[in-house]
Amino acid sequence: MSAGDRLKSFFAVLTFRKCWNALLVYLGYFFSRLGWIKQPWGLPISMSIEPTTACNLGCPECPSGLKSFERATGNLKLSDFENWVKDWRQHLMYLNFYFQGEPFIHPKLLAMIAKAKENKIFTAVSTNGHFLDEGNVEAILDSGLDRMIISLDGFSQAVYEQYRVNGNVNEVMQGVERLVKGRSARGLRHPEIIVQMLVVKPNELEIPLVEKWVKEVGADELRLKTAQLYQPKDQHPLMPEQEKYRRYRRNLNGQWEIKNQLDNHCWRMWSGCVITWDGKVVPCCFDKDAKYVMGNLKTEGLPAIWRQRAYQQFRMRLQNGRKEIDICANCSEGTKVWA
Repeated sequence: MSAGDRLKSFFAVLTFRKCWNALLVYLGYFFSRLGWIKQPWGLPISMSIEPTTACNLGCPECPSGLKSFERATGNLKLSDFENWVKDWRQHLMYLNFYFQGEPFIHPKLLAMIAKAKENKIFTAVSTNGHFLDEGNVEAILDSGLDRMIISLDGFSQAVYEQYRVNGNVNEVMQGVERLVKGRSARGLRHPEIIVQMLVVKPNELEIPLVEKWVKEVGADELRLKTAQLYQPKDQHPLMPEQEKYRRYRRNLNGQWEIKNQLDNHCWRMWSGCVITWDGKVVPCCFDKDAKYVMGNLKTEGLPAIWRQRAYQQFRMRLQNGRKEIDICANCSEGTKVWA
């Protein structure tokens, strides 16, 4: 997919009302950094929603894979989603069907994507790639999905399975090839196909192999992502050897810390939010256990939650001391790496 095709896909969902709301969101964020306002002027322009907390893999740094959630687990109801998306269509530009879990385990995922497309929302999904069989590929193409991010954390099975526990690298590769060929056979420009590699110590030497394969197969992009480690340390088995692929660095005291300076502002707090499978609204994707619940869509509308006192207090707390908020400790904003 060319840069022009990407722009066409995005511009296709825009309306005057959405553009005006986006301008209000940006101005609200800008003036908040100057200390002039304390509440957003617009409504979210991007959101992530969690189809399910279930997953077929057992990745070692993932609460879904480890089955270590403290919050309730389950599946998003299609009826709830259909009700909510009608209220979002006037302001929402981008909707990512992913938070925790593997989205394609949800039996109604593609129906939800199609419903979002009906409401002129740009759609994306992030998957571990084990569900891209012939039937699903055809259904994905029918749904109108705009972007698919497929995790491929290694080139050989021996390396891949060190992080993607219980996964099969050949199955993922075949799924990517199937999706690329299916898109081409139907003369479609969507979905944009992004192969994402979470760089960890076992796989960093295979980056060139994955990069070469992505080009040969015809996927649109290889995206490298730094790994979140809950307890970064010298002998951590997942800490990359190459400094440029690490999310962390040693400070003057010899302790590991996030590279990001964690300045006291955050665009995400003013532009988007995350919805759990059961309707809870949380500030961002780093709140994996939904510790900071701002409200619930089953009892309140999003505009009321977005502007209520609890959300306002959380934004002000962040602007007064972002380093003091635990979910910010692993925030990668400002620390992305590219080969």
